Amino acid sequence: MDLTKTATRKTKMQDMPDKTTTQGHWETARDSTKGYDGQVQDFVRASWKRSKKYNVDPYKQENTVLLDERQMTRRRQANKKLIDNVLPAIYDLREITKERGCCFTLADKTGIILEKIGSREALDFTAHGNFIEGADWSEKIMGTNTIGTVLALDRPIYMSGHEQYCRCACLCSSSGAPIHDTNGEILGVLNLTGPYNQLNRHSLGAVQTTTRGIERKLELSTLYRQTEASNLLKKAIIESIRGCLIAIDMAGQIVQINEQGRLLLGIDTKDNFNFKKFVRHNNPHLMPMISTHKRIYGETITWITPEGQRKKFIVNITPFKKQTSEQIEGHVIVMIKMHPLVRKIIKSKANIIFDNIIGESSRFKYAINQAKLSAKSDSSVLLLGESGVGKDLFAQAIHNASQRKRETFFAINCAALPRELLSSELFGYDEGAFTGARKKGNPGKFELADRGTIFLDEIGEAPLDLQASLLRVLEEKEVIRLGGTDRIPFDVRVICATNKSIIEEIKNNNFRHDLFYRIGVITINIPPLRERKEDIPLLATSLLKNISKRFGKDIRKIDPKVMDILINHNWPGNVRELSNIIERAINLAISPIVTCDLLPPELLETGSSNAISMWEESPTRAKAEAQLIQNYLIKFDNNKAKTAKTLNISRSSLYRKLKQYGISPI
Repeated sequence: MDLTKTATRKTKMQDMPDKTTTQGHWETARDSTKGYDGQVQDFVRASWKRSKKYNVDPYKQENTVLLDERQMTRRRQANKKLIDNVLPAIYDLREITKERGCCFTLADKTGIILEKIGSREALDFTAHGNFIEGADWSEKIMGTNTIGTVLALDRPIYMSGHEQYCRCACLCSSSGAPIHDTNGEILGVLNLTGPYNQLNRHSLGAVQTTTRGIERKLELSTLYRQTEASNLLKKAIIESIRGCLIAIDMAGQIVQINEQGRLLLGIDTKDNFNFKKFVRHNNPHLMPMISTHKRIYGETITWITPEGQRKKFIVNITPFKKQTSEQIEGHVIVMIKMHPLVRKIIKSKANIIFDNIIGESSRFKYAINQAKLSAKSDSSVLLLGESGVGKDLFAQAIHNASQRKRETFFAINCAALPRELLSSELFGYDEGAFTGARKKGNPGKFELADRGTIFLDEIGEAPLDLQASLLRVLEEKEVIRLGGTDRIPFDVRVICATNKSIIEEIKNNNFRHDLFYRIGVITINIPPLRERKEDIPLLATSLLKNISKRFGKDIRKIDPKVMDILINHNWPGNVRELSNIIERAINLAISPIVTCDLLPPELLETGSSNAISMWEESPTRAKAEAQLIQNYLIKFDNNKAKTAKTLNISRSSLYRKLKQYGISPI
């Protein structure tokens, strides 16, 4: 046995206050008729009145409002930040107070004791009346006591044993102080409790000093988290910027850069990288913009990467200054790749794919197959065909089947724009190029469509001088803006279309033969509708469905007589004319069937008098055979030998059937 420890324990127990004497002091102080000569603080008497109002029993033997284990776990989790910041301070001080038999307690803002730390003797002695972890020591439960009254008054206090409202607590004196957050709100109470004859008012100073240190620690912790959050927010904002963000000082050193900027420059954040030197050597067009020390917005540059790749960017430059003066400290440069931005703003109009193009005739299928093959290369394509056959649909489908399908698609009608406007539209212009030119100039479609496709419709209508400029641009793969001198490289696939006979136009000196060879690497002839009449029912039915849906009308069917008229019409306007006829009928229809009265008069007048209808619910075999013969005569331009061969009958049999069915030469 350790006699030293035994002697120490006996000494401490002897120092503990006599319970009977202490409780006598408490009763005397409570009984005003006995004339207690000890001091009772004014705030204590006010708290006694509140406690009486709360109907607190001063003679209760112990606190009965205790949290169970699960409730206590949740309460500690809710106050984890407070506990983590207070416990280290308590452990530092307990060595000073343990010889006095005192212990520290930490209560939350409601008065629940979260932690109680001290020697075994101190913990056992102060536990009288259930002054333990999980107990509620608010004024409404235990009347006047250091924890509850500190919360009620929001101020540090010292309280002697006889000033406690409940007799079960009168054996201890205590000092307590509130702990506040950065907004001044109470987080909890730090309390030093011990035998009433071992603790005096001077202990309050130590408690106050400790709580101020805890509050400062909480404040620094909050500031640190706010700084971290601010840095994270700033980083998130910088990284969320679409494009490269680079901030440089006046010497050209990078002070801030996002991940896209690092990838663009091919540098590591630890590199001592001078942006100005890099720009001056590799990208001289950007340096003059920075040197102006002015705000630059929406300028276009060609950027050369460290690997030698050329990329187009739209550049914004903003100088930043000191808050206290107008002295420029550096520049913020934002560079956005041009072609994704163009796609975002302008939107690609290539919505058609090959599956959307309807036709089963052999000539039309041949044209489709040629177009599909052309989509696999970057060679220029020339689409030939009458107006309305769908050359624009072919161009869109070729683009969407190519490797450029995710890039920009521009369609320009060369016949719809005046020569001057067409030149500026295609090639762009610099500031001051002509009267009314936009300030800072404007990029042309060849710049904007970089890595995409340009569809030049009605190329046969382009004037000769523009043809010469276009030929140079296509051969050199570089464009010079009107009024400018800089050569701007581009990577564009060109698809052209015309309804004219290019060979005749070349013979008549209306079209350059060298341009024809440049744009007509792959030439595709799209047949007119009159040469593929077997496709008319398919086209008419598809148009009926799509247009009815667009107009919100329930038009389900085309009358067989209407279909006969559509098949026998010559269609000078081709598919566009057919679409207009169907749209007109849908607009005028009041029943779910398109009937003859909905067709325009001129279409009815030109309908074939020799038409044999097979568009009935149950056509006879004779009518079906007659319609088949007539369809092949139409297909082969009234060539009876080809018709007979295709039908696998003799020519004499064909003539006999023509007479039998009353089919006249077409």
